[in-house]
Amino acid sequence: MTNTDPITEYLSAIESATIPECQAIADDMTFDATVPEWRFNVHGGDAVRHELAKWYGTPGSYEDLTRTPIPAGEFIQFTLRWEEGGVPFAVHQAHVVEVAEGRVVRDTTWCGGRWSATLLAEMADAQH
Repeated sequence: MTNTDPITEYLSAIESATIPECQAIADDMTFDATVPEWRFNVHGGDAVRHELAKWYGTPGSYEDLTRTPIPAGEFIQFTLRWEEGGVPFAVHQAHVVEVAEGRVVRDTTWCGGRWSATLLAEMADAQH
């Protein structure tokens, strides 16, 4: 997929599980992730594609997606839902995505973890 907006292309690759083919990722991209009880960094386009292919390996759909422009790119919040083996899953994440020279050069991400159908049901019950 080729798109004049690298962040739109990046988000599309996340949703469609096509991160390995995403041309919006710069060769020197940095992925800085905070996940439950851990934080890590991945450097380099190929290494970032490899890591994100593990995160977004099954096509899904955005339940909600909020994109807020910032000077270097966008602040993005989303809930992504997908199914694996007929079982629903979801993630809720926030990303600060930075762009330079038409490509994504940095994604600083906060992820609450991967939620299975059981956890999704528990969270829904807790809302009532």
